[in-house]
Amino acid sequence: MKNKVLFTLLLLVGTLASAQEISLSGTVKDSLGVGVDMANVIAINAATQGLESYGITNHAGLFKLKLKTGEQYTVKVSYLGFKPESFTFTASAQDAVKDIVMREQEAQLDEVDVTYEMPVSVKGDTIVYDTDSFVSGTEKKLKDVLENLPGIEINDDGQIEVEGKTVSKVMVEGKDFFDGDTKLAVENIPANALSKVEVLRNFNEVSQMKGLTNDDDNVALNIKLKEGKKNFWFGELTAGYGPDDRYLAHPKLFYYSPKYSINIITDLNNIGEVPFTRNDYRNFTGGFRNLNSRGGSSISTGADELGLSSAQNNRANDIDTKFAAANFSYAPTEGLDLSGFGIYSYTGTLMKSEGTTSYIASNDIESTTTNTDQTIHLGLAKLSAKYKPNEDFQLDYDALLKQSDDTEEVNVLSISSITDEIDEVKKQKPLSVNQNLNIYYTLNDKNIFAVEAQYLYADEDPFYEAIRNEFAFVDIFPVDENQDVYNINQAKTVVTNKVDAKVDYYRVLGSKSNLNLTLGTTQSNQNFNSNIFQILDNESVLNMSGDEFGNEVAFHVSDVYAGLHYKVISGIFTFNPGVTLHQFNVKNEQLGAVVENNLTSLLPDVYINAQLKKSENLRFNYRVTRSFTDVSDFAQGYVLNNYNSLYSGNRDLESALNHNVSLNFFSFNMFNFTNIFANVAYTKRIDALKSGVNIIGINRVSSTINSNFDDESLTASGKYERTFSKIKASVQGNLGWSTTNNLVDNAQRTSNSLTQNYNAALSTNFKDAPNLELGYRYTVNNYENGDLETTFYTSRPYARFDASFLKNFIFTVDYDYYNYTDDADTISNTYSFLESDLTYQKKDSRWEYGIKGTNLLNSTTLNRDSTNELFFSTQAYFVQPRYVLLSVKYDL
Repeated sequence: MKNKVLFTLLLLVGTLASAQEISLSGTVKDSLGVGVDMANVIAINAATQGLESYGITNHAGLFKLKLKTGEQYTVKVSYLGFKPESFTFTASAQDAVKDIVMREQEAQLDEVDVTYEMPVSVKGDTIVYDTDSFVSGTEKKLKDVLENLPGIEINDDGQIEVEGKTVSKVMVEGKDFFDGDTKLAVENIPANALSKVEVLRNFNEVSQMKGLTNDDDNVALNIKLKEGKKNFWFGELTAGYGPDDRYLAHPKLFYYSPKYSINIITDLNNIGEVPFTRNDYRNFTGGFRNLNSRGGSSISTGADELGLSSAQNNRANDIDTKFAAANFSYAPTEGLDLSGFGIYSYTGTLMKSEGTTSYIASNDIESTTTNTDQTIHLGLAKLSAKYKPNEDFQLDYDALLKQSDDTEEVNVLSISSITDEIDEVKKQKPLSVNQNLNIYYTLNDKNIFAVEAQYLYADEDPFYEAIRNEFAFVDIFPVDENQDVYNINQAKTVVTNKVDAKVDYYRVLGSKSNLNLTLGTTQSNQNFNSNIFQILDNESVLNMSGDEFGNEVAFHVSDVYAGLHYKVISGIFTFNPGVTLHQFNVKNEQLGAVVENNLTSLLPDVYINAQLKKSENLRFNYRVTRSFTDVSDFAQGYVLNNYNSLYSGNRDLESALNHNVSLNFFSFNMFNFTNIFANVAYTKRIDALKSGVNIIGINRVSSTINSNFDDESLTASGKYERTFSKIKASVQGNLGWSTTNNLVDNAQRTSNSLTQNYNAALSTNFKDAPNLELGYRYTVNNYENGDLETTFYTSRPYARFDASFLKNFIFTVDYDYYNYTDDADTISNTYSFLESDLTYQKKDSRWEYGIKGTNLLNSTTLNRDSTNELFFSTQAYFVQPRYVLLSVKYDL
């Protein structure tokens, strides 16, 4: 009932806001009578000289402006390459129609003048937003501004999405901002520093390659700063303190000039705000690319051997964070650009959860209470150089260093057919260095060359210890059973050296076609060592003797390939078919013998793009790929995954063949601010690598096999978003289906899962009134394993409110409500999270004072569910209690 009232109020506000208005519509045509697509149309109030309304014509040249009755306006129409037109219009009580004819001119229109007056303008592949036209004054960070812009959203992972595509790069004044991640930008760049946001579609950093490759999925953002923020230090210093010694400190400084830039971000807090997670670290690519993504081969090198626990939605029982990052760019000469960054993150996390796991094969149910004490140190550093003395030559070099120091201590109380208390310790200090060298050379208009090479060195050293009263695998390991407790330890090392290199030759056949010849290779070498030992009560060490209790494996994958692709544009269609011939050699050496496999594969791929309109297209992709797993799956000796899971590799594994098909549609209509995107993707995996598992109660011994049954998955997503005056409405849905086949207790078992996520939202964007967003999310997770099936449901209404009042106060509220149930009525849990901020900042003052509240309803837990071919699991995670802090901020 409350939600219905709020929605009604929202619609009423929108209706009142649009009262006393009429529409001025018409068509903008060229001298031949053809509609001009994406022409800018603005109405300037003659009395106030302020921008009253604006519009952009659609593919037929139609425009529509909302104007207040009784006011006189100067209407201006502009489009690059045409002489600007203008006329005077007085809005009466009736809607009016006015057609405009534009005539070509030799000189281009002054670009700065157009973008200054237009809230949104489109120039080729670039959309420019004037941010002042979309903010109400309550925005604090770039994230808050982006969420107001039509066609842009921030997803649940903090990444920017445009037209359903994830933004790969954020720049400020054309300079990289922590290349390889967008989350740091959206969470830290101050909203009051922004002048414009440029969305760069079909983005390619190499000018010679533009048009030769398919860049439809490449989107970048360039942030333009206000004039007062250039050539000056700007930023803010924030500090806060509350009961129970809760604190936050968040200084950040920025400097931008034509020659160099510096960004410094720090964050210290113990209120659960994690600026940089292990997931962010793992996904932080530093801008490095998969060189052979189009060629069709995928060679894994493994990562995160320990499988450390992750806080759910950055919420945990207690979180302490220390974070520091610096980013720079410097242009010593016109043709040379240097840039880089350094990041350090410390997170101390206490996690507690209670859950149940239902094992399918044995019908056993395990109840667990888990307490985790985790300490994570993360470090990254990157140095980049770009040398471009002229338009025909470019050389890029990048080096990315990543190292972490992770320790996790876990206490598990396990209750099943037996009761046991297990203490686990996980430690690792992995190091990786990734270097990239690219050379692009244009011999002449018809011949272009690209040389790209990457070298990866990685050294991983995961260590695992489990102490428990009952050891699950006494029948397998020669342990000493005459001990008070079983103290089982495992040491592993994995050293990787991987080289990717390729040469591309592009023969330009004309303005609409080219041939691409590729020669390349991937050479991956990994060494895997492991041993398992028992520490006895007297602290002496019992080493497990026998080949099955240790590993010493040398693993090599070689891929030499040649590819040919042809790209041609015909009408609205772009066709880009190709084929790549691969010669693979895979061998693993262990136990005094070598297993070798040679394979030749011809892998096709097809790309088709139908450009229906300037901002509307339909893309089709089909690709056959061959994937190879990493050395850990080949190691025959036993490896402990956790206290009840034992793994043994398979040295006779072969590669898997994948058929991937996708269809993508997007439409961004600036005429009525409608944003539509849809995506359907299907994958079929042949000879997929699957688990072969033997179950004993809640314990399992597993290996990896090439399945004789095909795995399939289908994902579909879509979104419809439209702005009605000051109200934005959106509907979104995501669906994922998969069927997998595994070997459980020597019998084939098929597992199916179907996940559904739906979201509907309404939000306002008033400049001089409070703004409200109301939404509803609904999630269904259906899991089917063999004859067993279960379904989990999450209903999640939410609300966001912000208001500026009494000139100097800003008040924000963020509310989420969860109702978590299952189809068997064994789970029924409701919880909600409420956060709020109240700040005071006098006009023209640099000081801001505030009060901040987190988890104001003092919720204690949240729920998550998961499944695989072995079990169903649901967990309740304990979260931080209510915190209230007083804060002060100083704007530099």
